[in-house]
Amino acid sequence: MRLTPPSFLVFLISLAIFVYAVLPLAGVALPVLGIPTLYMLIAAYVVLAAGVLFKGI
Repeated sequence: MRLTPPSFLVFLISLAIFVYAVLPLAGVALPVLGIPTLYMLIAAYVVLAAGVLFKGI
């Protein structure tokens, strides 16, 4: 299996999900989506992993 670097857009999406999940832990109030922080962090990782594993994403 050959790994490829994720596109810049995929990286930014993953980073945005990660920041949205971590900011409430730092005390910043954000609108609540109703999704637990752990699931948001897992989603950020899955998006980034998909960008690495699949070419063209």
